[in-house]
Amino acid sequence: MSPRRTGRVAAPSAALPARSGARRQVAPAAARDALAAVRSYRSREEHLVVGLMSGTSADAVDAALVRFIGLGLDSRYELASYRETSLDDSLRQEILDVASADVVPPERLMRLDAALGERYAAAVLDLLASARQDPSGVEAIGCHGQTVRHLPRHANGKEALTLQIGSASVLAERTGITVVSNFRTRDTAAGGEGAPLVPLADWWLFRSPQQSRLLLNLGGMANVTYLPSNRDVGDLLAFDTGPGNAVIDALMRLASGGLKNFDEDGAAAARGRAGEALLAELLADPFFALPPPRSTGREHFGDRYAAKLRELGRGMGLADDDIVATAVELTARSVALGIERFVAERGGVDAVFVSGGGVRNATLFAALERRLAPARVLPLATLGVPPEAKEALAFAFLAHQTLCGLPGNVPAATGAARAVVLGNITPGG
Repeated sequence: MSPRRTGRVAAPSAALPARSGARRQVAPAAARDALAAVRSYRSREEHLVVGLMSGTSADAVDAALVRFIGLGLDSRYELASYRETSLDDSLRQEILDVASADVVPPERLMRLDAALGERYAAAVLDLLASARQDPSGVEAIGCHGQTVRHLPRHANGKEALTLQIGSASVLAERTGITVVSNFRTRDTAAGGEGAPLVPLADWWLFRSPQQSRLLLNLGGMANVTYLPSNRDVGDLLAFDTGPGNAVIDALMRLASGGLKNFDEDGAAAARGRAGEALLAELLADPFFALPPPRSTGREHFGDRYAAKLRELGRGMGLADDDIVATAVELTARSVALGIERFVAERGGVDAVFVSGGGVRNATLFAALERRLAPARVLPLATLGVPPEAKEALAFAFLAHQTLCGLPGNVPAATGAARAVVLGNITPGG
């Protein structure tokens, strides 16, 4: 790829004559155009960008090194390298505690912001070292950040509010690479939910002239992107369906006294049986009837929700494995319900392609196959993209869009008044 271009160095300002008795002034260091590489981004045909994602489950940082050839939606790409870095238990617990707290002292939030910036920087440098890629050859990092609060429009009046942390300044300082971050807030400023943001990448990567596809991501929350065959980006539909893994994970922590953070292979759910009366009560939640655009988060389907679910289940005589099985069915049925209510009227779904951590839960995957038949349910790898890398790849693409000066949101998905260029840009070293 082309070497990083540096801006023209400005001539230093002339020093003022020293006055009698005053310390002689020293000319300032020569200035440079910190955004020169950003300004010239469109002039280059090839770009290396890192995408970073740490999702609602707060279990790892996903990092993807992506080579883009071309600009905007006409770009081709190569996934040069991918690496998943687990978050240590203390940092993960702090994220979950902050996300669920009613009140957070500013100092606590500031410390977590800085700590996540350091963790993101380490993940980037580890990724580049494993790929034998010098950081100076990477033009940007697209960093979604860690969501610690998300208030959708239905929960906050007419305006959505959202907060992602993970210091872009620390990330840029440690790596020397320009950072594009804080993607959601420009969409909320334009009247949108700020989520989901992946649909433009879904359309770019996976649209098909012959097949109507549904992209299902099973992170902490579950979300879908519907791509009707042979249609334009403005015709897609995307929304959060409800809980993905967050409630299941929280129930496992409660049942194990904190010794287990997730249901490995879906083993606990496989041993249990879903409580139909409890499931019916859970599905009566008004969220599931909300029409798109809609989004949700831990504020609704988080640790408190899981604790209440467990309390209700025990009151009905359900064992812990039965309660986990009920949470698995809740995820599967809420996905199916969203498709029945809001996708079916737009046409059929030929195939569902699944990504996110939930792909590794065999019991959840089987429940989805039952609930979504006759549509085929397949791992995203079938389309040539590793399921675990999809969202990191998507945020590399959204950073690429921003640096091309092009919109990254889809108003049909978020409810924004218009398509806007997303994110803040922090220059590298």
